[in-house]
Amino acid sequence: MKDKGFQYPRQISKFNVPGVVVVHYSNALTMIMSWNVPPRIAACYLLFFIVLSERIVIKAAKAQNMTVTPVDVGVILDLDGRNGKVGLSCINMALSDFYASHTHYKTRLVLNPRDSRNDVVQAAVAALYLIKNTEVKAIIGPQNSMQANFVIDLGNKSQVPIISFSATSPSITSLRSPYFFRIAQNDSSQVKAISAIIQAFGWREAVPIYMDEYGEGMIPYLIDALQDIDVRAPYRSVISPLATNSEISGELYKLMTMQTRVFIVHMSHNLSSRVFTIAKEIGMMSEGYVWIITNGIANFVGSKERSVLASMQGVLGVKTYVPETKELQRFTVRWKTKFQQDNPTITDVDLNVFGLWAYDAASALAMAVEKVGTTNLGVEKTNASSNLIDLESFEISQDGPKLREAIQDTKFRGLAGEFNLLNGQLQSSTFQIINVNGNGERPVGVWTPEDGLRREFMNSKNTSKYSTSKNNLGPIIWPGDLTSVPKGWEIPTNRKKLRIGVPVKNGFSEFVKVIYDRSTDRTNFTGYSIDIFNAVMESLPYAVSYDFIPFAKPGGGSAGTYDDLVYQVFLQNFDAVVGDITIIANRSNFVDFTLPYTESGVSMVVPLRENRRKNAWVFLKPLSWDLWMTSGCFFVFTGFVVWLLEHRVNEDFRGPCSHQIGTSLGYAFSTMVFAQREILINNCTRFVVIIWVFVVLILTQSYTASLASLLTVQQLQPTITEVKQLIKNGERVGYQRGSFVFGILKEMSFKESQFKQYTSIEECDELLSKGSAKGGIAAAFDEIPYMKLFIGQYCSKYTMAASIYKTDGFGFVSLIPYIFLLFVFVC
Repeated sequence: MKDKGFQYPRQISKFNVPGVVVVHYSNALTMIMSWNVPPRIAACYLLFFIVLSERIVIKAAKAQNMTVTPVDVGVILDLDGRNGKVGLSCINMALSDFYASHTHYKTRLVLNPRDSRNDVVQAAVAALYLIKNTEVKAIIGPQNSMQANFVIDLGNKSQVPIISFSATSPSITSLRSPYFFRIAQNDSSQVKAISAIIQAFGWREAVPIYMDEYGEGMIPYLIDALQDIDVRAPYRSVISPLATNSEISGELYKLMTMQTRVFIVHMSHNLSSRVFTIAKEIGMMSEGYVWIITNGIANFVGSKERSVLASMQGVLGVKTYVPETKELQRFTVRWKTKFQQDNPTITDVDLNVFGLWAYDAASALAMAVEKVGTTNLGVEKTNASSNLIDLESFEISQDGPKLREAIQDTKFRGLAGEFNLLNGQLQSSTFQIINVNGNGERPVGVWTPEDGLRREFMNSKNTSKYSTSKNNLGPIIWPGDLTSVPKGWEIPTNRKKLRIGVPVKNGFSEFVKVIYDRSTDRTNFTGYSIDIFNAVMESLPYAVSYDFIPFAKPGGGSAGTYDDLVYQVFLQNFDAVVGDITIIANRSNFVDFTLPYTESGVSMVVPLRENRRKNAWVFLKPLSWDLWMTSGCFFVFTGFVVWLLEHRVNEDFRGPCSHQIGTSLGYAFSTMVFAQREILINNCTRFVVIIWVFVVLILTQSYTASLASLLTVQQLQPTITEVKQLIKNGERVGYQRGSFVFGILKEMSFKESQFKQYTSIEECDELLSKGSAKGGIAAAFDEIPYMKLFIGQYCSKYTMAASIYKTDGFGFVSLIPYIFLLFVFVC
């Protein structure tokens, strides 16, 4: 056995059994003594070792006389590339391990490797050579899907099974050829996992970026999966494997000018490294971008250079899930040692899932060949020809159908998981969700067809429903080192930001306040309306860039009324207006409004007139004089009745005349506080007192409630209740400067001389305090949101008397090109 795998001479029939190691008994005894165990246990170990050694020697002796049959197998790989070297190394180790544990097998696979040189034509030539000249019974390879297209047809015509562990395109399936076996995951099996990620984060658009020919088979499946969750793919970016860096930059710059910021990358390992490096350089790996890579790239993240990983920070990936086992860990250690010995110049390569599939594919083929047996291992020659390019003369493998059935029925647990073929396809559909962070990858969850997204893989059957919740994933670091989920949509970089007009005013700054900071040369925008707008824009499922621009003169004062500001949107000087803008009919003729975000209407505010008298005798107010007199008479009468019924039998009501009068009256008045000390003996007296106590209870409770009301609640009444009274009396009225309320008051027959303007809450209070007779106003008219602010500050002096006009409240202004603002509050 050679170090590089099984390379037997073609006429060999007997050979030494691999894996037999002869150990001298004295060496074994020395090793056991070094364990420092008791003599009896050491003797047991030595006896066990002797018996085991004898059995191994006997088995080896039998194997020495066993006749084995070599079976030629072709291997078509890119032997100059790393992936080809890894695949061939794993195939050699698979056969070495397999026959070391199955020494009694009568067949031995003989590898015939051919270099495809990463070329479709070379792969086809290699397949023709192996089928026509070497007469191989099966071919492992070729390495990619483009090379496999032609080789599959050759295998079908010659009945030679083609076993690929790396051709993943959905365009090549066993349905096309019964002699094609894919010991790898079909690329189409991951589209549901990708759509689950997009659905979990609520993105509505995604752009696939794929390599020409490499991704054409998968993209239709991906588009269908996105459509199933109502996600649109507005553009498909195709990049040639021969594209220059400038061509890749041009395509990425084109993507930057689009709205979508979610990209699904499906291409070869080498091309993806170039794409991400360039994307980092032009600023596409920053805040707001989302990158999702398929398993063709994610499976090689660990072997990428650090410079490439630095440009992939924040990328999400769908990676083939391989369960961690002790067998896999031990094999990985052995493989690294063996690969380093065979390839001393390569120091930074890691074992990937394609190497594991190559290992399992070689093991499965060895099992199938042994199952077919050693009889009739030959070919049927049709038209013999030594010309390699003669495609009409093929040697048809006699054992091809049997070998195909044997491969299809092979089942075992390999290094990559359960080996089970259905229609020539490996049944493996579990994916691991990874996040590229630091110098490698970090798992954040798994996806299975049964459970959807989960934090960890569950071996037991899960009774929960299919889930696409992002809460089932671990923490993710997005591009730009952010933990907040990107919107996935932005205004294109080739368009200007939205120009949002903001009114400038002196008063009522609770809604809008514009302050210019000279120290920083910046204008600050605050207020309720500004906060509402910012909160809504942040809650949108996409990002919108905008700038607030004050509607002001160069000196800082207001540039006009609210009608003037709204008209600026119609003139397209502003894209929208944010502020305390009232939705009214005449403004709607020029612009559109969002849904209102405040209460609507115009109200009248007037001063209060206090009716309460403040004096020391206020405690007499709860009861009228008639009730006071009646209550006093009943106290005296009740005391007389009690004395009349009790003084004959009760000693407490006897004695001198003055004592009897005092006792009777004191008893009657003490019932107000229920403090009677005298004990009643007569039942009739008790009945009278019970009725009287009930009356006193009602009287005292009513008095207490009325007095509390008088002392705590001010008895305030509006000075004016009707607008007609103001018009009739010629009273002056006020309105806010620049408000549309002025037009409403003119329509209500107010005269020009009756109007006064105010600009702030304080000025309105000053005018109302003076009154109409002293140069002030008798009433103020304004919108309800303003009046509520005013009443909240001066609640003890003024009240809203009546609502005089109905409006739709405050809203934001926009034009048809920015009609999305109409749906802001629906979101």
